[in-house]
Amino acid sequence: MSAPQNDDPLHPPRRRGFFAGLRASFITGIVVIAPVGLTVWLIWTVIGWVDSFVLPFVPGAYQPERLFQRIFGPETQVNIRGLGVIFFLLFTVLVGWIAKGVIGRALIRWAEHLVDRMPVVRSIYSGVKQIAETVFAQSERSFEKACLVEYPRKGIWAIGFISTEAKGEVSHKAQTGSDLLSVFVPTTPNPTSGFLLFFPREDVIELDMSIEDAAKLVISAGLVYPNPKDPAAPPVVVGPARAAE
Repeated sequence: MSAPQNDDPLHPPRRRGFFAGLRASFITGIVVIAPVGLTVWLIWTVIGWVDSFVLPFVPGAYQPERLFQRIFGPETQVNIRGLGVIFFLLFTVLVGWIAKGVIGRALIRWAEHLVDRMPVVRSIYSGVKQIAETVFAQSERSFEKACLVEYPRKGIWAIGFISTEAKGEVSHKAQTGSDLLSVFVPTTPNPTSGFLLFFPREDVIELDMSIEDAAKLVISAGLVYPNPKDPAAPPVVVGPARAAE
């Protein structure tokens, strides 16, 4: 059975134009190329930055360009990215291996003792060391849950990440009747910056979405929700939480 045809000359069927098809293909290509291109560009830029910082410390006789000129002739011009990253990784592993030994620990204590005598340097060093230990050495400590909090005022909600319970002087001197939770409220579209806020436990609403989904929601300014099939619905809960229902 053939499909009915529209024979009305006053209302002809609307056909898609040639430029509209090109526009749709162009947008589809951008959607495919942009993530790959940005990822490659970011990796290439970071590698180039590490190379520019590390390679000047490598002796001239061992510079990649010098080695290639010695092997293939003085006219050879080769720009190889990534060798600085390899040197940096090898140097970091070597320093870490030495630092774990008795002599390395003694050298570190002696160097830190010298730094403690420098008023400005010791403040910078202690801050950078604390950040490095928090990010790298204590990898088991991470955000626990995504949450909703009323910020910056009542009636306005923001996505936050619960880090831990407040301890010490912050917990003791805060005038609250319950425990305080440390909540990091990120900014959009850069979630690495934000605000550290302390909320009473009853003012924090935990979300079922994962930390990654909440981060995508923040980065996309509310355009990417954790349930792509039905953004209005909550994320699908699997595992023990769903079995308990």
